[in-house]
Amino acid sequence: MKLSNKQKQFLKGQAHSLKPVVLLGANGLTEGVLVEIEIALNIHELIKVKVPTDERETKALIFDAIVRETGATKLQTIGHTIVLYRQSEEKKIQLPRG
Repeated sequence: MKLSNKQKQFLKGQAHSLKPVVLLGANGLTEGVLVEIEIALNIHELIKVKVPTDERETKALIFDAIVRETGATKLQTIGHTIVLYRQSEEKKIQLPRG
């Protein structure tokens, strides 16, 4: 899904007050974690995922893998947290026109 800059800004504003719904543990990005992210995206559409690693490259690879595996749109990364959006069939979040 292609989002306009206006839509991305709107979603970032919506995500500002959200807490991370998925936290990666010591095992990193496992199948179970991906399933949790999928479920959270289906329920909420807009989520934050926290990746507690200090290695920049590892963090970037994990973020890329999450986006690739879920088909979600990466809105932004803030420190250890990535903000993801994927529209569900119910279209719970009404996006402004592009």
